[in-house]
Amino acid sequence: MVVIGLTGGIASGKSTAARHLAAKGAHVIDADKLGHRVYEAGRPAFDKVVAAFGDDVVGEGGGIDRRALGGKVFGSPAALKRLTDIVWPGILDMARVEIDAARANGAPIAVLEAAVLLEANWQSDVDEVWVVTVEPDVAIARAASRDGVDETAVQARIDAQLSNGERVARADVVIDNGGDEAELLAKLDAEWQRLRPRLRGAAS
Repeated sequence: MVVIGLTGGIASGKSTAARHLAAKGAHVIDADKLGHRVYEAGRPAFDKVVAAFGDDVVGEGGGIDRRALGGKVFGSPAALKRLTDIVWPGILDMARVEIDAARANGAPIAVLEAAVLLEANWQSDVDEVWVVTVEPDVAIARAASRDGVDETAVQARIDAQLSNGERVARADVVIDNGGDEAELLAKLDAEWQRLRPRLRGAAS
């Protein structure tokens, strides 16, 4: 089984890429979904977050109140790092369980879709890093149209992320998504075909 780490900035198209790879037979692991589950009571990260940030981050339902927690880390790089030092390893542990299960089930490819793949230094857990790129002005237009948010807010999110250049420098495969969706899917199909000699039982 080949494990791909799929990443990219806001509105880059990485989620579209992940869905297409899933349709071709890949087992896709969404790190964002794991990021929600990592806060559940009973998980190791839960106790660590409460110990680091206080009992008042626990909501009425017994889980972490992400809004309360966000208020404690907003605007504080040190607090945010304290949080990610807890949460990112927790997410990776959960992803490793899914990767092992996919391997046991005979999946040809596992895709770890993670916006923070490079920031969290998860590269050693994947065989290839795929980066989907789009120019910032295109990303801003797409995100503003898709999410109905102000372009200034999108720009601020882009500024807070790694740049395209920083991602590309650490990528094994770069997929430019400056065109339409058909072009993106064609590029993904070409990369899938490249991997076929390493796959067993993959879809064509």
